[in-house]
Amino acid sequence: MPEFAPQAIKESVEQLRDQMVQWACDLIRFPSTQGNEAEAQAYLFAELKKLGYDPQYREIPESLRKDEEYSHADVEPSYEGRHNIVVQQRGTGSGRSLILQTHNDVVPAESWKEAFTPVVKEGLIIGRGATDCKGQVATLLTTMAVLRDLGIQVRGDLEFQFVIEEEVGGNGALALIRQGCYADGVIVMEGTGLDIHPGNRGAIWFRCKTFGTPMHMGRRHEAVNAIEQMMEVIKWLLVYEEELIAASHGQELFDRYEHPVQLCLGMIEGGEWPSMVCGECTLQGGVGFLPNKRMSEIRQELREAVMRTNNEWLKQEGHFVLEFPKLHNDAYAIPADHPLPTTMLQACRRVDLASEVYGWNVSCDARLYNRVGGMPTVVFGPGLIKDAHADGEKIEIAQMVQAAQGLVQTIIEWCGS
Repeated sequence: MPEFAPQAIKESVEQLRDQMVQWACDLIRFPSTQGNEAEAQAYLFAELKKLGYDPQYREIPESLRKDEEYSHADVEPSYEGRHNIVVQQRGTGSGRSLILQTHNDVVPAESWKEAFTPVVKEGLIIGRGATDCKGQVATLLTTMAVLRDLGIQVRGDLEFQFVIEEEVGGNGALALIRQGCYADGVIVMEGTGLDIHPGNRGAIWFRCKTFGTPMHMGRRHEAVNAIEQMMEVIKWLLVYEEELIAASHGQELFDRYEHPVQLCLGMIEGGEWPSMVCGECTLQGGVGFLPNKRMSEIRQELREAVMRTNNEWLKQEGHFVLEFPKLHNDAYAIPADHPLPTTMLQACRRVDLASEVYGWNVSCDARLYNRVGGMPTVVFGPGLIKDAHADGEKIEIAQMVQAAQGLVQTIIEWCGS
C-alpha cells in the first residue's frame, strides 16, 4: 500500500487551491501564442525555482525543422530565446520512471478582446488557455508543490516538462524526444474531464491543387476549368470518407463516439476574374483517423481515391497535386489494460475520482511520445476539450483540485514510494 494516505494528499492539494488559481490567472495574462512564449516560460521558470525545484531551459535547435516529424506552419519564428522547461527529480531507485508533460503556448484570440484578462467567477477560471493548457500547467505546479510539502520521495525518476509549440503540431515535445527524454510511462496533460485516454485519434491536413487552361468565358467550352476539376476531386474524397468510417468500426477504445473519424473540406480558392475560366484551384482540409490506420496509409489512400476517377485530365501529370505540408499527427493507442492506465485508474479511484478509460477523439503531443519515443502514454487533465480554443474558454477549479490529487496518487503508485 502507498505510504501516504489519500486523505492527506487530498487535504494538501486543497490547501493550495488559492495558489493554484493564482498560478493559472497569472499564466493566462501572458498572450503566449506561437513566437510569444518567452515571458510565460520565464514566469513559470521563476515559480518552479520558488518551489525549490531546479528547472532547466532546453533549447530547440533550428535543425529540428528538417526532422520528418516536424510540423510546419505559415509563420515559423526563430527558436532563439524560445525554450522548453524541464525539471528532473531522481528517484531513490528500483521504481518505474514517469514523465508528466503539458504545454504553455495558446492559440490566438482575435475575436475575444478580454481573452488575456482572467476572470474567476462561480467556481470557474475564464480566459484564453484556461483549459488548453494554462490550467494544466497550474495543476502540475500544484502537484509538484504537494510532493514537496508532504516530503514524498518515490523510487522511480520523475521528469516534468513544460513545452511550447503544441498548438502548431508538437515541435516542443518532438525536440525533447529527439534530445533523448525517455521514461517507463508518460502522462500528457490536456482537458479530458478527468478521464484517462490511452489512445488518440490522428489528424492530418492536406492541400489539393487542380490545374486547368484559363481562357475568356466566351471560350469556356474550349478551356479546362480547374474549379470543375476540383469538384471531381471532392466527389472522390467524400467517397473515401465513407470508406474510412466503415474501416473504423469496432475500435474498442473509440466505440462510444458517433463520428470518431471524418474528412473535412476546410478552405477553397481559385480563379483570377469572374469572366475568366479558372486556371488553378486549391482545396485545403483535414482527415481524422483512428489507430487502425497509420498516417502513411492515409496519405496513400487519399491519392488512390482521387485517381479512381475516369477523368483523364486529372490523371495526367501536373494536373492534380496532393500535398501534406502542415499538421500531421499520427494516431496511437496502448491497450486499455496496460499497467499505465490501470495504475492511474486505481490511483484516481483512491482519491474518489470517477475517471473512465477510453480513447480520445482529439490529437495532441501524446502520439509523439508513443509513436516517436516508444513510450506508453496516456492523456489526462481537468477541463473539457469543447472549451479549448473557444471564446469564453473556461475550466472548473474543482476539477483542477481533483486532477492534482489524482496525479500525486498516480506518481506514488506508478513510481513506488
